[in-house]
Amino acid sequence: MMRFSIVVDSCCDLPKKVRHNSNIITVPLTIHVGSHSFFDDDSLDSMKLLKLMEESSEGTSSACPSPAAYLDAFEAAEGDIYVVTLSALLSGSHNSARQAQRIFLESHPERNIYIFNSCSASAGETLLAHEIKKLAESGMPFQKVVSEIDHLISEMNTLFVLDNLDNLKKNGRLTKIQALLTGALHVKLVMGATPEGEICKRGQALSIKQALAKITEIIKSDPLHIGKTLCISQCNAVERALTLKNMVEQQCRFARIFITETSGVSTAYANNGGIIAAY
Repeated sequence: MMRFSIVVDSCCDLPKKVRHNSNIITVPLTIHVGSHSFFDDDSLDSMKLLKLMEESSEGTSSACPSPAAYLDAFEAAEGDIYVVTLSALLSGSHNSARQAQRIFLESHPERNIYIFNSCSASAGETLLAHEIKKLAESGMPFQKVVSEIDHLISEMNTLFVLDNLDNLKKNGRLTKIQALLTGALHVKLVMGATPEGEICKRGQALSIKQALAKITEIIKSDPLHIGKTLCISQCNAVERALTLKNMVEQQCRFARIFITETSGVSTAYANNGGIIAAY
């Protein structure tokens, strides 16, 4: 089997036991809450982050890794290098990785390295990293892995529901009218990603359970889900994730479903109770 490394930014919600695998390297983003700043690495306490977010009157923001941080990761990587980043329309992480790639190849022209724009985040990045690992470990040639993952990205769907819209309101991501409407009616917005990686609305519901049912309905109506893998990321919401998993198992036809916990960056935007699903 050819040696390979997978480099991801820290919005990829890989479980710790997978992140600590020797051929996976995580490049952290930085999270800002008021006057507090955190590196999104293993030292980050998600519960402390949620508490600070709740107490802060300011919105939470994040800063992408620098090209130098990516270059350090590439220098530490072995064999073929596969890189998965946040949607290029949501973060500068992809651009930083591309800049580092150009510098890296100047001194290592013989190396294989490819930067995937996930056109997603969180569970979407996690799903891609899992699929890359599976294909590369099977002995599939580098260019074939790239082709397969690019095709997966073109078909991938990301859906999410947020229990708490406070952070989106603080960040100005909701208009005043939307904020008033969703706050007054306690509406749960079912959101998704466009093929290009922008956030879009897919539906709404009056309860989390109804929102999870809506996600299931959207997936069920999409024949492209059949035989694929579903990744569910949860932010302090294990029971909700299990509820969605059970709904999907009963109504859809995935080959595999797995649940993971949100990273720091995903926690900052999903907020307490958030659920993200990608397939």
